[in-house]
Amino acid sequence: MVKTKTSKYDVAEHLRTPEEMAAYLEACLEEANGDAAFIAKALGDIARAKGMTQVARDAGLSRESLYKALSGERTPGFDTILKVVGALGLKLHAEAVQVNT
Repeated sequence: MVKTKTSKYDVAEHLRTPEEMAAYLEACLEEANGDAAFIAKALGDIARAKGMTQVARDAGLSRESLYKALSGERTPGFDTILKVVGALGLKLHAEAVQVNT
């Protein structure tokens, strides 16, 4: 029997362009269902794709604190999210949706 060799999938290896990064974040925002740690993890994936050291520098944060904030194990403050989004060259936007009351 032939053994199949597998490796762990890392989405950061597949986020090569700003458009791919924006599309990934948009998809994660749609799937998050209010889970802020999930969004933080998605931003961490994008930051790793861009280079965590440079993103930390651009966001005005230490590399270690950026890793912790975007690990998906905690919920970073909104100010941190905004700094990271800006450092990644991305923009958040709002869209009106129908709310059932």
